[in-house]
Amino acid sequence: MSTDYDIIIAGGGPAGSTAAAYLAKAGLSVAVFEGEHFPREHVGESLVPSTTRVLLETGAMEKVDKAGFPRKYGAAWTSQETRKVAADEFSKLAHEFGAAVIEFSERDQAGVDRDYTYHVDRGRFDLILLEHAESLGAKVSQGTRVLNVDFDDPDRVTVACRNDSGQFNVTGRMFVDATGRQTMLGRQLRVKVPDPVFDQYAIHTWFEGLDRQALTSNPEKTDYIYIHFLPINDTWVWQIPITDTITSVGVVTQKHRFTEANADRDAFFWDFMGSRPDLAEALRKAEQVRPFKVEGDYSYAMRQICGDRFLMIGDAARFVDPIFSSGVSVALASARLASHDIIAACEAGDFSQERFRTYEANQRNGVRNWYEFISVYYRLNVLFTTFVQDPEHRLDVIRLLQGDLFDEGEPEVLRVMKETVAAVENDPTHLWHPYLGTLRAPTAAPSF
Repeated sequence: MSTDYDIIIAGGGPAGSTAAAYLAKAGLSVAVFEGEHFPREHVGESLVPSTTRVLLETGAMEKVDKAGFPRKYGAAWTSQETRKVAADEFSKLAHEFGAAVIEFSERDQAGVDRDYTYHVDRGRFDLILLEHAESLGAKVSQGTRVLNVDFDDPDRVTVACRNDSGQFNVTGRMFVDATGRQTMLGRQLRVKVPDPVFDQYAIHTWFEGLDRQALTSNPEKTDYIYIHFLPINDTWVWQIPITDTITSVGVVTQKHRFTEANADRDAFFWDFMGSRPDLAEALRKAEQVRPFKVEGDYSYAMRQICGDRFLMIGDAARFVDPIFSSGVSVALASARLASHDIIAACEAGDFSQERFRTYEANQRNGVRNWYEFISVYYRLNVLFTTFVQDPEHRLDVIRLLQGDLFDEGEPEVLRVMKETVAAVENDPTHLWHPYLGTLRAPTAAPSF
């Protein structure tokens, strides 16, 4: 039975546009329906090195390189103060904590040809990826929202769409949901499950003229992503260079704190920043150039991410608190993994759920690793930096921060971190006990 396209993709963000690029390069007919008109503002502005491999494979890297985004060579952490901690049972981890720096050049990655990645204006970056997919042959329709998908016909999917001209249907051999946190298909199939722990909330904006050197002791590393611990449980601030003079800054905390504060966005942001006078002072001297925006509904999973003639990628499949810029990384990695299985399914003429088991296993493994990493990170709080500084575990931590999560089972350093947290939790007299965070994730991530 003939169809309008081989593959129909809902969503033109990094996941959807990357999948479209891979599939179009393979000679498949692909349609991308994006509800908004690009460029559009979007949070998640700092890449990790694992994205380089994907951008090189799709051919988009040359265009990203030419965009002139600030280069990102590493990551750094700061706290209000650093302390010396000594614990007999963890003497090898007794370092100054609350501050640390890593450089991506410390560890090589397969398929990565440089020691840096980029901080990006997501409005420009996402448009580059979408236009690149279109240049490869994908049909892109902006301002067109996918309403629902009909899977009743065993030989094709029928996708209902709407744009300014009205509602219409298109058909394909299979459907890919890349609608991000809209989770269009997850809602339609009723398989979305909210995370029981990570109900985080972010308030963010851009500042012009922020003195980045004032917030680091190393003026050569002002172009890193900075994660500033606040002296408030489970709360942190991101600092991301967008241009030479514009910096993205956001506060992430538990959603209940915003509700309990009963304050507007401006007051809430500055009140929390006031807990770190050094941050507040530097920001007050800069010019805020965008209104405050909020991001909620932070973390969720899907009981099912693939089936007969469909699969979900990127945030449409799973979203976990993005403390280490995981959003674009997971989007591109999942698009890469999914595209491999989709191309094979097209060649076989078989779009049954079984064809996508490899994608499903790799996707769930990678995001499970990420979930557990974030879980133990929040519990360790400022103690996390001891693992960054410990030579025995440093490269494993850098591997996680580089986004290498999908190719193996649980990294060894995660096991050590979890054992460390358990030991400290069970000993109220432990010198590290007062510094533990309060977020307690389940013992293991949900099987789905």
